[in-house]
Amino acid sequence: MRTAIVGGGAAGFFLAINLKEMAPEMEVTVMERSRRLLAKVEVSGGGRCNCTNSFQYVTDLSSVYPRGHRLLKRLFKGFGPLDAYQWFERHGVRLVTQEDGCVFPASQDAHTIIDCFLREARRHQVEIRTQVKVGSLGELSGYDFVVVCTGGSPRIEGLQWLAEAGHEVVQPVPSLFSLSIADKALNGLMGTVIDDVQAGIPGTRFRSEGPLLITHWGISGPAVLRLSSYAARHLYEAAYEVPLSINWSGSGEGEVQQQLAAIVSQYPQKQLRSVRPFNLPARLWDYLLQKTVGNRADNRWQAISQKERNRLANVLTNDTYRTAGRAAFRDEFVTCGGIALGSVNPATLESRHVPHLYFAGEVLDIDGVTGGFNYQAAWTTAYTVAKAIASASA
Repeated sequence: MRTAIVGGGAAGFFLAINLKEMAPEMEVTVMERSRRLLAKVEVSGGGRCNCTNSFQYVTDLSSVYPRGHRLLKRLFKGFGPLDAYQWFERHGVRLVTQEDGCVFPASQDAHTIIDCFLREARRHQVEIRTQVKVGSLGELSGYDFVVVCTGGSPRIEGLQWLAEAGHEVVQPVPSLFSLSIADKALNGLMGTVIDDVQAGIPGTRFRSEGPLLITHWGISGPAVLRLSSYAARHLYEAAYEVPLSINWSGSGEGEVQQQLAAIVSQYPQKQLRSVRPFNLPARLWDYLLQKTVGNRADNRWQAISQKERNRLANVLTNDTYRTAGRAAFRDEFVTCGGIALGSVNPATLESRHVPHLYFAGEVLDIDGVTGGFNYQAAWTTAYTVAKAIASASA
């Protein structure tokens, strides 16, 4: 029997290798439209490939999978994060887990995973064809099973051939990106990192927290990337121009007021700029002082009025901006949208419209925040499909 895997990325290779391990007699062909295989893996995680996550800090899957968490909760029972960790170690890729739960190859080199995939594919005699563009299911009529692993499509037109076969397609839009802010003074702080920030879009439920990086175009870092993932469709529909609230302190206004009062009590003779609440970076604190008290930043703490203290508390907890577009995050190329989950069997990921057609990876309407979660979704869905095909062909 023959299986065609359309897409030579992470999900495609993982599926091919597992399918050959489960059904050695199966003829498996991977078809990749570009010349390069596993190109996204090569650059992910800054070239280190954050291949999964320990999930030790995840109490609710919806916090890391804005779309697809219910399906993944079910599929993780068959192949979850621990299974993926053990799979890589069993196949010669030693892994390490960071304090934040992110898992990387111990080599800190994405090529370790790429080499593993290519080596295992050769060992199992997987046929690999590059520069093959598939535009219709009719082109794959000679195969017993077909799996689409083409990744996230930047445009809905790229999924038209699947829509024509009866599948519902959710409009693909970008996810995981930085936000532009046209504020020269803020942009002048580029390179500044604030460790514990809360960011949100006023008037919505979209909130995130974590480290934030100020760039020459606006803001980035985990807090922003998570927010962009949670609010991907909202931001798209607003043309990426929305109000943005930043809590630089990571604390509530009451706690901020208490800390400011404590500073006034303990350091009444010190200048405002010389004592930084919440250990904020000096450049950021100077910037916030200029926004709130202007040329009084050199005054002593005992000289500020209650009104000025209230303004400081407000800017520390609810500093507001207007976004002016998005910028791609260099290590991630993620979209939300794709094949609607209602179009597939949730147990096998087989199409409800075309027998023996399956989907795995980001082509499905599943996406996660940064931190190895998207790769885990790829491994889980690919393994699920490999098991389903092996069972169906037995």
